[in-house]
Amino acid sequence: MTDADNRVILNVGGIRHETYKATLKKIPATRLSRLTEALANYDPVLNEYFFDRHPGVFAQILNYYRTGKLHYPTDVCGPLFEEELEFWGLDSNQVEPCCWMTYTTHRDTQETLTILDRLDLDTDKPSEEDIFKKFSLEESYQSGDLTCWQKVKPRIWALFDEPYSSMGAKIISVVSVFFIVVSIFSFCLKTHPDMRVPVIQNITMSLYGNDSSIWTLEKTGTEPHEAFFYIECICNAWFTFEIIIRFIVTFSRREFIKAPVNVIDFVATLSFYLDFLLTRLKKENEILEFLSIIRILRLFKLTRHSPGLKILIHTFKASARELSLLIFFLVLGIVIFAALIFYAERIQYNKDNDFTSIPDGLWWAIVTMTTVGYGDMAPKTYVGMFVGSLCALTGVLTIALPVPVIVSNFAMFYSHTQARSKLPKKRRRVLPVEAIRPKQGPQGGNRNQVGGAQNRRMNAIKHNHPGALENKLNRIGNGEESIPMLMFNHSEKDDSSIARSRPQSKSEKSPPRLVEISSNPGTPIRITDIQSSAILSIPSDGQTTNTTMTSVGFTANTNTSPSGHGGVLPIVKHNSDAANADVKIGTPQNTPTAQHKPIERNSSPTAGAPNAFVSVNT
Repeated sequence: MTDADNRVILNVGGIRHETYKATLKKIPATRLSRLTEALANYDPVLNEYFFDRHPGVFAQILNYYRTGKLHYPTDVCGPLFEEELEFWGLDSNQVEPCCWMTYTTHRDTQETLTILDRLDLDTDKPSEEDIFKKFSLEESYQSGDLTCWQKVKPRIWALFDEPYSSMGAKIISVVSVFFIVVSIFSFCLKTHPDMRVPVIQNITMSLYGNDSSIWTLEKTGTEPHEAFFYIECICNAWFTFEIIIRFIVTFSRREFIKAPVNVIDFVATLSFYLDFLLTRLKKENEILEFLSIIRILRLFKLTRHSPGLKILIHTFKASARELSLLIFFLVLGIVIFAALIFYAERIQYNKDNDFTSIPDGLWWAIVTMTTVGYGDMAPKTYVGMFVGSLCALTGVLTIALPVPVIVSNFAMFYSHTQARSKLPKKRRRVLPVEAIRPKQGPQGGNRNQVGGAQNRRMNAIKHNHPGALENKLNRIGNGEESIPMLMFNHSEKDDSSIARSRPQSKSEKSPPRLVEISSNPGTPIRITDIQSSAILSIPSDGQTTNTTMTSVGFTANTNTSPSGHGGVLPIVKHNSDAANADVKIGTPQNTPTAQHKPIERNSSPTAGAPNAFVSVNT
């Protein structure tokens, strides 16, 4: 094969690429390695393959075939690059290490967006269809087949769990936040000495040796003011009502019970009722009083109303790996420096030694490494001071290293949240419709439109691809390609023995044939009979007849024609109705009123000149 035969032209998204066929064979079992001219996207006129894909990505893909190294273009999105690789049959894991981090960034972004979808950070008002969709009632909602409870249940749920769904939901949200804040303040203020009432006990004592007795008042303790009890009753009544309603109208009771915020709310409410019951029974329990501290955790209920707090919590979840690494290095440093400071203070005489044991040194080490420095324990010797300096520097470096990772995670979550809030909720739908390939019209259809499309294609080839038709004819002239030609009303006998002045008889006519000819006339390469009832006849008197053929091929005669057009038979087309299409064949002299455009190869063709081929789609 010559160098030109080994080349292949690929038109990807309007950008033409030319390479060798051997280059595309370097990576087997891919789309480009299986190119054949029988494919539907092969253009025989332009001798190229057309793919309606991204041209920028294909430049890197073709470079992968040439060099064996797949690089990621930074001007496209990662999912688009993956789709293109999948279309061309390539593995995305073959991306070079220099581009791997940039390429995989979109995967982290997709994970972040998935987390944000689960957090439900949207502050826009949801539609009724979205609310009913959570209860799997969207079909019944659209058809109107809903019972009374099915209509009321989602709306009540939206009042308590969707603060932005309606004005009533916003009011209930404000009331809930108010009771949470009042409950927290009440829980904290009732421990202040000025907010507590002393418990006075009357003690009567009998005097020794005397029948008289005296009594005295003694302060045995303090208890919260009675007003705090009523405040707690009102707040917990609201919390009880809220949790019961939310449990009844929830769309999934299993998910409701598994939610950490609901568990905290239930335990905090239950602790209040147990504390109230034991107080009335005069059975105080210090353990139960300590467990009442869980009421302070009701602050986490504010996450339903604060997207920023949700982001902060999930930032720590996403940074759990870095936080665990931080704790590990802190524990390691604390143990090492606690042992060092204990023995360093014993090397030199020190009467005011604060480090009597290694456990005492653990407290000093954790306070020093976290840069708090209470000052209750301090080294007194020079060796101990040196160990303390190392401990402080190590703590600063240990804590400072993971902090940027946590900050970047929070910035990533927050930036994506802000971007999502500005995106339109409804996007224009793009229909997944494949490009329709042009087909030949049915028999008797309007063929002038198809013929016009064919002419427009030929004109586009001449203007957009100058020299393409010339190159095609040169390849035919060199014997590299053949031309299909349709023969009709021919005779099995030798043409020279048949008088051309009379029409052929039916016995002399034969079915049409598709003949592939080379540059030498009269030497067909292959002949194929066509079974068709529609035959275009050419009488000797130059008149034309109607035809229903879908395409007709003509070749130029190597003998000079009397028309002076180099033996090229022009094609003259007339408008017709939907039933028939008129095709006239003749010279410009005998068709003076027709619009014609002869296709000329040479003004004076010689023997062996390549034949011209014209296709008429009717």
